[in-house]
Amino acid sequence: MKRAAAVALLAAALLAAGSSFAAPLAWRGISLSSAEWGEQQPFPGVHGKDYVYPSVASTAYYQAQGMNLMRVAFRWERLQPALMGELQPAELARLRKFVDGTTARGLHVLLDPHNYAAYGGVSIGQPGVPVAAFADFWRRLALQFKGNPRVQFGLVNEPRQLPTETWAEAAQAAVDAIRKTGASNLITLPGNGYTGAWSWFESTWYGTPNADVMGRVHDPLDHMVFEVHQYLDKDGSGTHAECVSPTIGVERLQRFTAWLKQNRRRAILGEVGGGANAVCEQAVAGALQHLQANADVWTGWLWWAGGPRWGDYFLSLEPDGGKDKPQLRWLRPYLKD
Repeated sequence: MKRAAAVALLAAALLAAGSSFAAPLAWRGISLSSAEWGEQQPFPGVHGKDYVYPSVASTAYYQAQGMNLMRVAFRWERLQPALMGELQPAELARLRKFVDGTTARGLHVLLDPHNYAAYGGVSIGQPGVPVAAFADFWRRLALQFKGNPRVQFGLVNEPRQLPTETWAEAAQAAVDAIRKTGASNLITLPGNGYTGAWSWFESTWYGTPNADVMGRVHDPLDHMVFEVHQYLDKDGSGTHAECVSPTIGVERLQRFTAWLKQNRRRAILGEVGGGANAVCEQAVAGALQHLQANADVWTGWLWWAGGPRWGDYFLSLEPDGGKDKPQLRWLRPYLKD
C-alpha cells in the first residue's frame, strides 16, 4: 500500500474511534489569554485598555462543554513591579477575582505567568534577574493561593533564550520555595526551548536537551507534572492554520511519551491547536487519542486559546455571535465524563 493511502486509512480509523476510544483524561480545558497582552504598549499599560482579565462568567461556556481546567495568563512584571518586592495590590485583586470566582464554580485554574522565563525582557539567571527573584515571586504567589486546592501552579510559559541548566536550577528553586510555604497545590513544569514535546530531545538550537536535564527537577510531594506544548503546523509554532498531516499529532508526541514512561514521570499537554480544516481535525483527534491511550503518563490537555479579545483568530474557541467554533466539535468526544 502506498504511504499516502496508509496514512489516510490510519487517520480515518483514529477519527472514527474518537467517541469510544477511552475515558476522558482528568484535565480538559483551555488557555484563556488576554491578561498578558499589551507588551507593545508603554508597559505596564492600562488595565481595561491594553489588557483585561477574562470574566468569570465566560468560563460557564467552557464548563458547559465539559472542560474543567482554565489556564489564565498574566504578566510577572505587572503582578510584582519590583523584583523581590510586594505583589501589586490592584493586579493581585484582578487575578484573585478571576481565580476565586472560577474555582467557586467547581472549575480548576492553572496560573500562567506568561513570561518565557524572563522579567522585563531579561532572562532568569542573567544580571539583574537572579534565580532567587523567581523563587521569591513564586513564594509570594503560593502564599496567596495555597489555601485553594483547585488552583494549580504553572511555573512559567515557554522558557527560552537561557541555558537549560539555568532553567532547571530556577525551576527547582521555585518548586522548593512553593513547598516551603506549606502549599501542596499541583505544579506544572515546562522545559526549555518553548517546551515543545517534539523538541524535547533537540541538541542544536536551545542548548542541552530537556531530556538530559529536566528530569533532575523534583518535587518533595511528588505532586508535579511536566507541561509541554505541541502544535501541528510545519514549524510547530502554531502560527499556521494548516497541519502537516493527519497523523502528525501522534508522531510529534510519541517519543516524549516514551520518555515519560522510561522516567516514571507524568505530563499535561498545556497547549495544542489546529486550524479549522479536515487535516487538522484528524491530527488533533490522533493527538488526543494518543494521550488517552497513555493515561498512565498523561494527565490532560488544554486547547490554545480562548479569551475576550481574539476576534477572528483561527485558533480561538470563543463563541462567535453565540455560535460554536468548528474545532469545538472535534473536542467534544474527549470532554464528557
